[in-house]
Amino acid sequence: MVSEKEIDDALALRHTRQVQEKLKKAKAAVCGLGGLGSHIAGALARCGVGSLHLIDDDRVDLSNLNRQQYTLAQLGMPKPEALKEWLLSFNPYLKICTDCVRMTEENTGELLKDDPYICEAFDQPETKAMLTNYVLEHFPERYLVGASGMAGFGESNRIHTRRITSHYYLCGDEISGIETCGSLMAPRVMLCAAHQANKMIELILQGGRES
Repeated sequence: MVSEKEIDDALALRHTRQVQEKLKKAKAAVCGLGGLGSHIAGALARCGVGSLHLIDDDRVDLSNLNRQQYTLAQLGMPKPEALKEWLLSFNPYLKICTDCVRMTEENTGELLKDDPYICEAFDQPETKAMLTNYVLEHFPERYLVGASGMAGFGESNRIHTRRITSHYYLCGDEISGIETCGSLMAPRVMLCAAHQANKMIELILQGGRES
């Protein structure tokens, strides 16, 4: 069994001890664990973010496997538990909190009460809007990174990160949705997820300062 120190040392070799210590102390919530969220969580965990809060009420379905970090063996599992299983397979020392629940206006405040960094990664426009509006209104001091537009294929460079407010960033092309493009494919979804994870890492390391 690889020790926690060995994993920490390996990460520190890649991005310095100072960076590793900051990331290990950080806590981030990933709300929605589909094509975006499952890849965001994987990237944050591989970078060394020490505590992750995984939130989704869905279960792994066969139709998810074209773009999400799940396997055939996990079909039917709650996504938070399935994703936790995968993350711990490469870093068993992560602190992972899971909530297999649908986020609503009534429970969002309680769910996110201890999460300073929040990723919005839902598919449904209504849930995306609810979470975004709730955080902006009730948690203005928290950092929120959301997504809009990553459907279809091609046009990789249209995926971008835009600062909306001092604490809110939006990733994607802000145009292409499943309703207009008719498909969600792994490459563009993963591009958007990478933008979200990259912005989260930047915010954690720079204390929210704009680069």
